[in-house]
Amino acid sequence: MIKEFKDFIAKGNVMDLAVGIIIGAAFTAIVTSLVNDLIQPLIGLIVGGVDFGGVSFGIGDAQFMIGNFITAAINFLIIAFVVFVLVKAVNKLKGPEVAPALVAPKGPSVEELLAEIRDAMKK
Repeated sequence: MIKEFKDFIAKGNVMDLAVGIIIGAAFTAIVTSLVNDLIQPLIGLIVGGVDFGGVSFGIGDAQFMIGNFITAAINFLIIAFVVFVLVKAVNKLKGPEVAPALVAPKGPSVEELLAEIRDAMKK
């Protein structure tokens, strides 16, 4: 069982996934700081100093924190944009992908098929 576990952990996909998760966690901290420390204050200046963290409304005992949702949506858009830019840059570095040419399957030509059909009909 220990050998199987070592084999499982040593697979390339598992290690790639682990590295991706670790880098993703670090990247999330950077994006969170970017949004909270740079972008939110700029948006606050544009909309008149509104602090999104405090924007909320209540119905009865329920409190709806709209500001937290707006912050999460901005975080998502920034992360999506950065990932888009990174993927675009990596694809540009890799160069154009050459698609394999579509090749017609080998077999009898149309004329040969028609001749076979003609011969079959004569019989």
